[in-house]
Amino acid sequence: MRGSRTFTYRGGSLHCEDVPVAEIARKVGTPFYLYSQTALEDAYREFDRAFAAVPHLTCYAVKANGNLAILSLFRRLGAGFDIVSGGELRRATAAGADPQRIVFSGVGKTVEEIDLGLRHGILQFNVESAAEMHMIEGRAQALGRTANVAVRVNPDVVPGTHPYISTGTRRHKFGVSVEETLALCRRARMACRLRITGISCHIGSQITSLAPFLLTWKRLKDICLTLRSEGMDIRHLDIGGGLGIMYREEVPPHPREFAREAIAAVGDLGCRLILEPGRVIAGNAGILVARVILTKKNQGRNFVVVDAGMSDMLRPSLYGAFHGIQAVTARRGVKSIADVVGPICETGDYLALDREMPVVKTGDCLALMSAGAYGFVLASNYNSRPRAAEVMVRGSRYKLIRRRERYPDLVRGEARRPL
Repeated sequence: MRGSRTFTYRGGSLHCEDVPVAEIARKVGTPFYLYSQTALEDAYREFDRAFAAVPHLTCYAVKANGNLAILSLFRRLGAGFDIVSGGELRRATAAGADPQRIVFSGVGKTVEEIDLGLRHGILQFNVESAAEMHMIEGRAQALGRTANVAVRVNPDVVPGTHPYISTGTRRHKFGVSVEETLALCRRARMACRLRITGISCHIGSQITSLAPFLLTWKRLKDICLTLRSEGMDIRHLDIGGGLGIMYREEVPPHPREFAREAIAAVGDLGCRLILEPGRVIAGNAGILVARVILTKKNQGRNFVVVDAGMSDMLRPSLYGAFHGIQAVTARRGVKSIADVVGPICETGDYLALDREMPVVKTGDCLALMSAGAYGFVLASNYNSRPRAAEVMVRGSRYKLIRRRERYPDLVRGEARRPL
């Protein structure tokens, strides 16, 4: 598992870098997300350096993990940011991001979000419909600004990932057809308050084969050449993100292989490549640590009930996603088949089903692996549960980078009396 060297056993105790996970659990309580700063740095540098041969901008996808400390870390490493909301724009700028290194994606940007992007002077809006282009043009006119826009093409490519994280076929809400892409670029060229800077595309997440990328890049290149033949200065080619990681038995392409094929496919266009990695950088740099509340049997089925559930980590319930589970203190001996479930009042509240694992007891801690991306960002307060803490480790030191929510946080802003 790429990044798994960060989480290793020493003397039977799971460590993150040089810190025992059990020590952090004693100090901050459970559940909590735990990230390795070294793993985050290494993964970013590995991805970014793979594209060193061509002009490029690596825009980390804030939606994967938006903690301010993590965004600040990537900003210091030279990252730009891919955002999909006004809130993510505010996060990125709060972390010190240069607006000229921010691209704004997303199918439903509001007037307020467009205004915020225009006022900040972001690098570009990735436009996903004619209606959105009309909105951006109108707001740019009202604010006396010029908006840089790239049109997001929907290439109708099946990425071979879970349907909920597939975004590049004609049945999905994202982007526009090849034909409409050409029409929107021509329209933007004629608008006095729009500046067409390029085209963009994103076909999905957790993609473990190069084939759908290769087909997409070919279609993007054809569009770019058509627009250039009409005299348009296409400077940016935003090829999105989506490269997968190993959760179980997947064998995704290495970033170097991904970059080599991308450069071979579109590198001769002379465009600045914009990249939007998220999971491939953050995914294997984090874990979710939970404590066993109790174990039980129900008609012959074994259950391990822990203090983290679907409100903390939604992916297993939402996608049926697999995450490895490891004991924080290694145990030898008999193993059993059990469901690892949370305390939420939903049958779908589970972290693992029919999983072979060591027999555990009340008070033991378990680590849900590969939880650095699409973990905390999908958390909720369902069942009025406070959201978990987040902790960062570097070497032998650790830091609380988000305190655990407290019960007063759950009712802040609510009226205490009816009419």
